[in-house]
Amino acid sequence: MTARHSPDDAAPFERPDWDGWHGPSGDPNDRQFGDVVTPLEGSSDDVDAVLVGEPYDGAVIGRRGARHAPVAIRHSLAGVKTARCVTDGSDADPAFRIGDRGDLELPDAGVASVQDHVHRAVADVHDREPLPVFLGGDNSLTYPNVAPLLERGRVGVVNLDAHLDCREVREDDGPTSGTPYRQLLNDGLETYVCVGARHFETSGPYVEYVDRQDGTIVPAEAFDGGTDAVVERVREAMADVDLLYVSVDCDVLDATAAPGVSAPTPGGLTTRELFAFVRAMAGDERLAGFEVVECSPPLDEQGRTVDAAARTIAHALTGYVTA
Repeated sequence: MTARHSPDDAAPFERPDWDGWHGPSGDPNDRQFGDVVTPLEGSSDDVDAVLVGEPYDGAVIGRRGARHAPVAIRHSLAGVKTARCVTDGSDADPAFRIGDRGDLELPDAGVASVQDHVHRAVADVHDREPLPVFLGGDNSLTYPNVAPLLERGRVGVVNLDAHLDCREVREDDGPTSGTPYRQLLNDGLETYVCVGARHFETSGPYVEYVDRQDGTIVPAEAFDGGTDAVVERVREAMADVDLLYVSVDCDVLDATAAPGVSAPTPGGLTTRELFAFVRAMAGDERLAGFEVVECSPPLDEQGRTVDAAARTIAHALTGYVTA
């Protein structure tokens, strides 16, 4: 990380429209994320990671609604307990503190302009915060979330996604939620790995494109051999990078677990597979950013997708602080 800025240099944030962080349980033995997340106005020196909301879905290919996710995920996360079910002598409920910087103020503009705006704001976030955890929002903002890191070393991205999101940026419609990784690879991304990709959910030319870029595609069925084997395969692919960024598109989950996404499909990961993989990857000392995208509360059923997104963040934060 580079030198931090003063609070006066802060990126443009706004407080989300909800009643604040609190753990809803009345049991004095419970500690929940609502008890360890603190809204931040100034310095983040005393926190382990910082949440940053990105309420935007202007680039979605398909059904929209992801702009509502940051607040919904916060609500769900507030009630998630912080303890793990471990009896191996390690700390089941380690002490950590998470900050919430609020939501980025996003302009009412075209996708390319929004990406430029987010790029400038997120460059400051990467300078300022210990570990930014972005609450999306659609996948188009992955590009500006990662792009500032490209100036700091060799960057690898792990994209947990049913799709490759390597579409070409066309002059007639510009960038979309399907183009972020082609944009990043064009800008110098060192290593791209897509985990959980589905057969029959992409196009042959995009598979060939990833192959030409020396990228790696790990289909969802690879988890049949166990999560540990998938983690090891991804770590091998990321062996030569300096910085690691992990992106979770909620449609990587099977449609039964995550109906509230733009394009729910069968054949995806289980929540347990996703949680275990994310927890392992978040323990990598090179981790420089994490995001959950494409969660659409208006399309959800009984809060299943929102709850899965919140618990994905809980597993990532726990993996990060206990590494």
